[in-house]
Amino acid sequence: MRKYPIGLQDFGKIRKEGYLYIDKTLLVHKLLDSGKYYFLSRPRRFGKSLLLSTIKEIFSANKELFEGLWIYDQWNWEQKHPVIHLRLSKLDYQKLGLYEALSMEMGVLAKGLGLELEASHLKGRFEELIRKASVNGRVVILIDEYDKPITDYLENIEKVEENRSVFKSFYSVLKDADEYIRLLLITGVSRFSKVSIFSDLNNLYDITLNPHYATLMGITQQELESDFKEEINVLQQTQPDILQKLKEWYNGYSWDGTSKVYNPFSVLSYMGSGRIQNFWFQTGTPTWLVNLMKHNREFELENLRIGENALSSFNVEHIASVPVLFQTGYLTIKHYDEDTRLYELGYPNKEVEESLTDALLSAYRNIFPGNDSMAVTYDLGKALKNNNMPQMIKALDVIISTIP
Repeated sequence: MRKYPIGLQDFGKIRKEGYLYIDKTLLVHKLLDSGKYYFLSRPRRFGKSLLLSTIKEIFSANKELFEGLWIYDQWNWEQKHPVIHLRLSKLDYQKLGLYEALSMEMGVLAKGLGLELEASHLKGRFEELIRKASVNGRVVILIDEYDKPITDYLENIEKVEENRSVFKSFYSVLKDADEYIRLLLITGVSRFSKVSIFSDLNNLYDITLNPHYATLMGITQQELESDFKEEINVLQQTQPDILQKLKEWYNGYSWDGTSKVYNPFSVLSYMGSGRIQNFWFQTGTPTWLVNLMKHNREFELENLRIGENALSSFNVEHIASVPVLFQTGYLTIKHYDEDTRLYELGYPNKEVEESLTDALLSAYRNIFPGNDSMAVTYDLGKALKNNNMPQMIKALDVIISTIP
């Protein structure tokens, strides 16, 4: 039985221990060969950490890990670069504060590169780390989950502003470090405006909606049918329509309106269990997101049209439901109109649509006493699933009329 890397984010471990790896190195090579300063947003569990781990191993010149992959004989393995791999989710910023946690991490990263830092303040330590590391070649800087110390505090604006200020100062170091840098790649879920955090990085290229990298993460139809050929052949003996079921439940994610990919976590989880069920949604839908939809009365989530600026925004003072739902993976791009430059959004698949609907229903379930709750939430659920706006409004009116 094959080993599926469910939840694994370490490229070296995946390759050394014989886990399945879907070869994305052609697109990774294109990314590394085409630019220098990148930003990329994708939903949770979509492979951002694995992508950064892969890039780290490439620049660490660990050629043996890539045997059998596209990049194996396409890369100059003689050239090694020092890598600064900063994983924000691993820092104890909730206890120490973001400033102190980052300052301590600079020391940890320096030690890993055989360096010692003399500076005492955060900006100085980051600048010193980059400068000293560059003695062994231009530095690769990989920053994972850059937004977590902000999104963890969305209901505490003071803390958001404090952490945003720390980040703004921290990232300003990169502006004057160009001569030392080979690559900078920042990843996260949210797309905060460049002004709020990256004001000094005016050369940061956001590839989130770039068609060339639309399939950099996620599983394409071709990859599903080739990399899981053996599993699908076995499944089709008892479930002839399994490919159609997988497409309905886990496919449909798009960042250009044309190329579609499967949720990798859900596909791997299905292959490991053999049962169609909700995998991705159960791993962490924040309560604040459901509450935000309730507050903004956002229930009609199909055939939405929105411009790129609005789609890319994340204003913590005035959070709009639709951009957040897109960035977090609950909505996806169905079509892009080049004439109007508008994106049409909708649910990516059955897993997300049914799960989000159920979460909204649960949020309303305890409003009414006795059996009234079941009756009203049933009506609302039926309306949501059928996109029946008149019935939906009628059910919501009943709910709202009971609120003091």
